[in-house]
Amino acid sequence: MTDKYHFRCINCGGEYEAGKPLYLCPACSSGNQPGKPPKGVLKAIYDYKAISISSNKNLFKELEKDQFLPLLPLQGLSSLPKLKVGETPLYHYRELASEKLGFDLFLKDDSQNPTFSFKDRASAIVSAWAKEHGIETIIAASTGNAGSSLAGMCAVQGQKSVIFVPAAAPMAKLTQIVMYGAKIVPVAGTYDDAFSMSVKATELFGFYNRNTAFNPLTIEGKKTVSFEIFRQMGKRIPDRIFVPTGDGVILSGVYKGFEDLLRLGIIEKMPVIVAVQAEGSMNLVNNLHTDEFRSTPSSTIADSISVDVPANFYMAADYIWKYIGETVTVSDGEILDASVRLSQSTGLFAEPAAAAAFAGMLKYKSSGILEPGSKNVVLLTGSGLKDSKSVQSRIQVPDPVSPDIESLNRIFTSKHK
Repeated sequence: MTDKYHFRCINCGGEYEAGKPLYLCPACSSGNQPGKPPKGVLKAIYDYKAISISSNKNLFKELEKDQFLPLLPLQGLSSLPKLKVGETPLYHYRELASEKLGFDLFLKDDSQNPTFSFKDRASAIVSAWAKEHGIETIIAASTGNAGSSLAGMCAVQGQKSVIFVPAAAPMAKLTQIVMYGAKIVPVAGTYDDAFSMSVKATELFGFYNRNTAFNPLTIEGKKTVSFEIFRQMGKRIPDRIFVPTGDGVILSGVYKGFEDLLRLGIIEKMPVIVAVQAEGSMNLVNNLHTDEFRSTPSSTIADSISVDVPANFYMAADYIWKYIGETVTVSDGEILDASVRLSQSTGLFAEPAAAAAFAGMLKYKSSGILEPGSKNVVLLTGSGLKDSKSVQSRIQVPDPVSPDIESLNRIFTSKHK
């Protein structure tokens, strides 16, 4: 095994070297069945003792100075894409539109990544690892964000990308993928169908696969948001973090980042992480306390978290159980209302999946769960411009007016109102 890190199976605990492309644990994945979450998802394990010993009491400062390279699955930072991934703003609010909140609200705006979504964190690491190992073609399945992210990272790295997408994915996201020069393959089916097709293509043609909950390095990219939140909050952990949840990979990434800090002794406890799912796609939440996984067909405007079979179910569930995480579900109506409120009170226009996390926070607020003075983070994972069609029912553009003084009087003077 490499000195820096190795992989451990989330189900059987088997350990594997990390020097070559590896996806699922061979022992556990051999029994995987269609319609069920895959077993054998791997977690990267670092030599935490060596990292701690090699530094001093200012360990986090040392890690920060090295841009967290000791906790990344890379040989060096020069292999990363020449785009500014991460270091996104964390906005602090004590009131929204003049309404006092009674607690501290922090909005982590990952729509400011290069391709306008959180997925750039994972794509950058996968692309960099491929570059270090001489791999030219990377493949992925996506509802849009992961695909456009990978396509963008590959474009700047001089790599080829192949993206399988459900044919019903938002056109703005498909446009991004095509503009970045990727080979796009629309699939007449769901995200799960696109995922299966991409895995088959990986097996047949030897492409390197970026799929979340399949390639363990995606979680290593997504965990970087936790390091940033900790630093941006003055090296303190928040009380709660609201995370939009579909297949469970972003949720697991947030947990993994704080777990790394916990294992290094930098923090003493895990923040409460809230998995927010759309009511039309509750397949992770619904199965947390069941003996046998049962999937319900998804139907929600939040396409980025619309998943019938959560590919990272076992790892996400393990994290929720181990660290006493929480869950909440929100309706499409609540998501749309939250999107409007978020935009009009903060100037942040989020896609439905990201607005779902904000809706989850608002649900907690209205239920009186958020303690006075508590610090609560909402993870905004993507720009609303990626799916502006979804909010059309909540907006109204006035009819055009004639370019004359009478029109101005009719619009702005009280006698015409």
